[in-house]
Amino acid sequence: MTDPRSALIAAASQFYQLGWMVGTSGNLSAKMPDGSFWVTASGKSKGQLQENDFVRVTVAGEVLDSGDANNRPSAETSIHQAIYSLYPEANACYHVHSVEANLVSSWVEGDSLALPPLEMVKGLGVWEENPQVTMPVFDNYLEVPRIAQEIRDRFSISAPQIPALLIRHHGVTVWANSPQTAQITWKLQNIFFDTLYLHVKNSDQRLEFKVQSSKSITPSPRPPFALTKPHSPVPIHQSPFTINQSPKSSQRVK
Repeated sequence: MTDPRSALIAAASQFYQLGWMVGTSGNLSAKMPDGSFWVTASGKSKGQLQENDFVRVTVAGEVLDSGDANNRPSAETSIHQAIYSLYPEANACYHVHSVEANLVSSWVEGDSLALPPLEMVKGLGVWEENPQVTMPVFDNYLEVPRIAQEIRDRFSISAPQIPALLIRHHGVTVWANSPQTAQITWKLQNIFFDTLYLHVKNSDQRLEFKVQSSKSITPSPRPPFALTKPHSPVPIHQSPFTINQSPKSSQRVK
């Protein structure tokens, strides 16, 4: 792969315009042939990135090129390191915040989220009829390396069904074999969050899931994306999911 920064700049600009990378939030990375990777520097507006707004680091965390004397790696670089160390075939990793993903994450208790069996799940590598697919969910911590370590620990034991994970009240991380594929992967998975959010928001319908505290979200006896008519409208601040009362995390510069 040649220098991937132009592809990362294009993706960040598009995500910024769509409202998925507001201000300096989120971070993107892509690998070089030697296994090191360029990652967005901390505190940079994703709608105005230049080539010197990236830092080149190794999977071990050594900075090879800061791009600019004032640059430092994104606060979530350790998550990218975890993904590249777990999946050597991954050449790009996108960590993006969307409103819908964050809202859905606050309605889920447990460490995985059952996704509706939409046709576009094929784009995430699942070719099954009526697929039962879950996305891993991780708790959010101020100390990002703690999140990264939990990703390493869990994925070392059990690989996810799809190349994506959700960090509660934080954002979604996807990985792929190229920046272009990572961009497509992120757009596809966000459709699931849009769908989940819109169904819960609709005052005439609600999703029916049985949420367990174990390592999965088990669908109810109805189909995995069953809809029921509630006796009264469901306000936006309520949800058919059990709400996880996690402490609020402090703000950090991305």
